[in-house]
Amino acid sequence: MLGKILDHLEEWLISALIAGATLLIFFAVVHRYGTGLSIDLSKWATAHGLDTLAAISMSIFQWFIAWDVSWAQELCIIMFVWMAKFGAAYGVRTGVHVGVDVAINQLEPPSRYWVVLFGLAAGAFFTFTIGSFGLRFVLHMYETGQQSNDLEAPMWIVYLAIPVGSYLMCFRFVQVALAFQRTGALPHTDESHVEGVEPIPESVLVEAGVVKPDVAHAGGVAR
Repeated sequence: MLGKILDHLEEWLISALIAGATLLIFFAVVHRYGTGLSIDLSKWATAHGLDTLAAISMSIFQWFIAWDVSWAQELCIIMFVWMAKFGAAYGVRTGVHVGVDVAINQLEPPSRYWVVLFGLAAGAFFTFTIGSFGLRFVLHMYETGQQSNDLEAPMWIVYLAIPVGSYLMCFRFVQVALAFQRTGALPHTDESHVEGVEPIPESVLVEAGVVKPDVAHAGGVAR
């Protein structure tokens, strides 16, 4: 039960951070270009005697400059850093990280078993080490009381993504290692799978002429 809650919380945080950062970047870009275009249009309209258009453009310009979004870029960077740390842990859980396993798959099952366990243990050790060093750094930043330039946010909160994300990733490595020890299977993501789309039966593809019978018998399935 607790694991399911953690899984959903991880996914919700990643989705919220991506969506929030995307919307923030969109608004910042609209603000930047809207400010410049509106004042340019107001000057052009004034020069050509279009007083109504000039007044409307000036109103739009004043509305834009009333918003101070100089902090948007800094906040987006922070949000993407947090998203990346949580995303790395999510990648370990779901098996989406890129791995070169050509040589490992050529090993005999007993040898492959221990090599895979060693790799997972090494990943857990590495992320635990990074998390521990990151925690020490966060405590140091807390003592110094440093703040970010634009948001003036405490820097220890910004850098808290390092220990939190690294420890979560370490937990995922341990989780995957224990599951592999019990079942001998690693998490794997099917790149051809689309969420919510069911695979088309082979018989339907053959009848439609999309797939030849010999390909279908060989295991060809479309999504």
